[in-house]
Amino acid sequence: MTRVHRRHRIARQLGVYAALAGIVASALFPILWALSGSLKKQAEVSLPVLLPAHPQWTNYADVFARMPFWRMLFNTVLYAGCVTAGQVFFCSLAGYAFARLKFTGRDTLFLLYLATLMVPLTVTVIPQFILMRVFGWTDTMWAMIIPGLFGSAFGTYLMRQFFATLPVDLEEAAVLDGCSPWQVYWRILLPHAKPAAMVLAVLTWVNVWNDFLWPLLMIQRKGIATLTLGLVWMQGEYVADWPVLMAASVLMLVPLVVIYALAQRAFVSGIAITGFGGR
Repeated sequence: MTRVHRRHRIARQLGVYAALAGIVASALFPILWALSGSLKKQAEVSLPVLLPAHPQWTNYADVFARMPFWRMLFNTVLYAGCVTAGQVFFCSLAGYAFARLKFTGRDTLFLLYLATLMVPLTVTVIPQFILMRVFGWTDTMWAMIIPGLFGSAFGTYLMRQFFATLPVDLEEAAVLDGCSPWQVYWRILLPHAKPAAMVLAVLTWVNVWNDFLWPLLMIQRKGIATLTLGLVWMQGEYVADWPVLMAASVLMLVPLVVIYALAQRAFVSGIAITGFGGR
């Protein structure tokens, strides 16, 4: 390799690393700014200073004084946990059926189900709200849990694609041993689908955790409200006390960081195996 080629390769690598560093900085800067703002005074929020001279740790104490943070945290964890468990179970069950079972119209039904991904959320919000009102579930926990409990088109597609990659020999050996389709799914294939299930679980948890529109439509009581609603209510009631709001946002972000840190290896592995990593 000539010296010119070596220089070109080094320059190309430096360019790639510089671009990646810029992307990382762009992604992390809002979080750093929120963390910085949570330690500032109200008059300092708009100042272009990342590290305040006198950090205001009392902003975090004000969060707990102004909103029932622990109750809202419990509600958000409850909703996210129930919906995540339901999504993983029912999506994996449907994905197994579409990938491994043979029945009339299987592929057509799967394509029709997958086509629902193109339906905008705003189209389905009003019918869902009417259904919740007919069932008498408005302003109850059921409205936050039941609609997302029984799977989704994306989750079904994700699990189907993973089940389709598993060797047929696993299923055939289980059938020869006398396993029923349910036993093949539960005992043989589902344990091998943990990477895909972890990806679905993390994505579902984050989606429910950050959801704002549906809780805004369904919930009026603080006793069953989520953290996203708590942030909005604080903004309206206390006329945008930005340092306290940023402190609440940072506290709300901490559980997501912890969950991703715990599930990072399985999540990255699942992304690669299920084909979202460029396969």
